[in-house]
Formats: sequence, C-alpha cells, structure tokens
Amino acid sequence: MTGLHTLFPRSSFVGFDHLFQELEFTAKHAQDHYPPHNIIQRDDQDYLIELAIAGFTKDEITVEVKDRTLTVTGEHVSKGRKFIHRGISTKKFKRTFRLSEHVNVNGADIQDGILAIELQYIIPEEMRPRKINIGQTRKQNDTNTNQLLTENDGNHSGRTTL
Repeated sequence: MTGLHTLFPRSSFVGFDHLFQELEFTAKHAQDHYPPHNIIQRDDQDYLIELAIAGFTKDEITVEVKDRTLTVTGEHVSKGRKFIHRGISTKKFKRTFRLSEHVNVNGADIQDGILAIELQYIIPEEMRPRKINIGQTRKQNDTNTNQLLTENDGNHSGRTTL
C-alpha cells in the first residue's frame, strides 16, 4: 500500500480515515474474480448482485452483512464422485462487497446456478428533498398568534403578543 500512502500521505488529511480504509479495501480485493458476478442497477434505488455458483447448493452458501460489508461464502461438500475432467469449479470462496451507508440487503435466492442478492438504496427522510412553504413556520402557536420573546422589563411576562 506504499503507493496510496505516497500519493496521499495520511498526515495531510484529518478525519478521512474511513476513506483511506475504503481505498485500501478496494486495492486489496481488486484481484478477486471468483466466483464471476454481475452488479445490475434496476432503477435509482434497486440493485441486484448475481453470482455464478454452479455446482453449489443452498446449504453450501452463506450470505452475511456486517459493518456495511456483504460477504458471500461457499464451501462445496464433496459427494465422493471421481472426476475424469473437472470444468465446473466448486472451490471454496469468500466474496465481499462494500455497501454504501444507506444500502439494505432485502434477500437472496438461488436459481439455475445463479445466486441473486437484492439490494435497495434507501434515502433517509432527513436527506430527501422537501418543499419549504413560504410564510409558514415549522411550529405554529395553538392560537395562531405571532409571539416575540423580549427581555423581561418587570412589567411583562417576557412575551409580547402582536
């Protein structure tokens, strides 16, 4: 990881540790190609990860999410067959995917040798655009009168009603 530290010395960046960790994770797993996979964007919020896992059963696959990392592991149980030629790989694997902060895993299914994992990007309410109505405040008085807070001059209770 010397190249990353040379280009971007950590001593020059404060509060970016998570970004450096993501870059290091990406560089470390850049050569992971097994099992082959597709990442499909269905629409603005829905994604699908497909992994080619021919030869594995549902019981031999584990899908887990922890700390925004989706991990798919597979360990094939040998059935005692003697192979003359083995062209379908069933080697043990561990495939990881880093998820964005607001991505949820909705489920997974295996069909025709393809493991499909459904993901959804959910925009939190506070991040969604909202329309601001002009002339209205967020909290309105029950009697619909505008009140100003003033300094207590001894003659008033601290509030002046307009």
